[in-house]
Amino acid sequence: MTELHSSPSASASPSTPASAGLSRRSTLLAGGGGALLLGLGLTGCRSAVSETSSAPREEGAKPKRGGTLNLAVSADFVPALLFAQSGQSLQQRLIYNTLTRYDDDLTPKPELATSWTYAKDGRSITLKLRDDVTFHDGRPFTADDVIFAVKNLQNPVRAAQLRSTAAAVNGFEKRGDHELVLKLAHRVNNLFDLFEFMIITDEKTVEDAVTGKKLIGTGPFKLKKWSPGSGLSLTRNDTYWLPDRPYLDGVELRVIAQADALISSLRSGQSQLSFGVPGKSLSVVKSDPKLKITNYDTGAGAIYLGVNTTIAPLNDKTVRQALAWAIDRDRLLAQTLGGYGLASAAPWPKSSPAFSEAHRTHYGHNPGKARELLKSAGHSKLQFPLLHIALPGETAIAESIQYDLKQIGVHTTLEPTDGATAQKKLISQQMPALWSMGHGFAQVQPSTLAVSAYPFNEAKNTSKYRSAAYTKVVQEAWTKPETSAAEANALHEKISGILLDEAFIIDLVVRGQVQVNADRLHGVALNKFSYLNLDDAYLA
Repeated sequence: MTELHSSPSASASPSTPASAGLSRRSTLLAGGGGALLLGLGLTGCRSAVSETSSAPREEGAKPKRGGTLNLAVSADFVPALLFAQSGQSLQQRLIYNTLTRYDDDLTPKPELATSWTYAKDGRSITLKLRDDVTFHDGRPFTADDVIFAVKNLQNPVRAAQLRSTAAAVNGFEKRGDHELVLKLAHRVNNLFDLFEFMIITDEKTVEDAVTGKKLIGTGPFKLKKWSPGSGLSLTRNDTYWLPDRPYLDGVELRVIAQADALISSLRSGQSQLSFGVPGKSLSVVKSDPKLKITNYDTGAGAIYLGVNTTIAPLNDKTVRQALAWAIDRDRLLAQTLGGYGLASAAPWPKSSPAFSEAHRTHYGHNPGKARELLKSAGHSKLQFPLLHIALPGETAIAESIQYDLKQIGVHTTLEPTDGATAQKKLISQQMPALWSMGHGFAQVQPSTLAVSAYPFNEAKNTSKYRSAAYTKVVQEAWTKPETSAAEANALHEKISGILLDEAFIIDLVVRGQVQVNADRLHGVALNKFSYLNLDDAYLA
């Protein structure tokens, strides 16, 4: 039998943390896979600064039951990308649950798993599961559903960005319906990233889920209707495992693509919540006393310029470096994002252990140097297509990039593309010479970015960049036990160095994660992958 280390006890109630008093670092070190991530903030983490109110709920206020929340989103739900960890993930935690959830210090807390125990050699983990959970159709949740969830992400058809981590699970040992041992082919130090991301869905209806016909989970809301092009209608799950939750009767996710219409909807009260207001439009929102702005302190992923390294002369890293020097990141941040974010040549937010100021400022705005690099590579004028998502905010970003590149003799033709098509091109490596999009994953375990995210994946990335040196350091960072912060940081330094030098992904700005909500809405939270949690939300 596998020798196990004891893990701290976990209450069956999600309000009492599992592994109480233990950070993720100490939890994983007990299993030989220490991640040294103390204090790492994440996309959509609960630490946030409200510009009109620092508290999510008024002192002494009591939650009010009932009402329907209208949530304005900029793009429609794409069921085919349900498991792909795409940019549109707000609906995930409303319909589904995950095994664990991170707190602000990256300590995993219970959700459907109540406690966990790592083996001494780091090659297995034992999960104890809640025994009071049912799916929306009434079927009890068991260990078999966790097994399916892992195997589902191992399926290449699902295009899951954490597939490599799921694939490290090579065995299952059931100990009854609510205890499960996951056996690992090798150590991984980002297993709780998988648990945070992996939604638990119904095996029997999963094929209906990826076509939008049925979305059956264990979450606080059930799918009432998906209207393609318009959005999702959700209704309260009256048998939710968390007592007396949710407070809301329902949630309407409505597609409002145009910024002016979105702001009008918020100001008129037709919508009470949005995460899609463009940064340059937030000044209008600030002036409305009925609205609150919350800026989540670790951002919402990064804006980048992608480069197809198989298209000449972009196969020459000197040319790619020229593009990196050409972009005025500070102007892009100020004019296009309204100052919400962090200009950065590296993908890491400030909260990441991989962050350094030297990496952030590695490429400044230096068009003269960019022209010199192009000249040294034998070029003075180039022409490329530049794909971008056809939304107002993304178009403004692409236009800013286009302007800067023109100043060094690189002319681009904008190719506006709908979000679903752009995501499919990203996954299938069918991008043109240049594209501008956003990426996540830099806010979690640093190795996750390079083994999971489509733009950075060392084995198969959208830029079609391959390097034995890159693969070696990424695999080492992913699988090697980290016994000290210095050792971990040395590996992060190597990864960052390769990314900056090779410039196959040119990071520009860590985007601000900005929430706009009506002042009568309370209790909103996001998890680390921007899954919206409305368990405690209510309309006053």
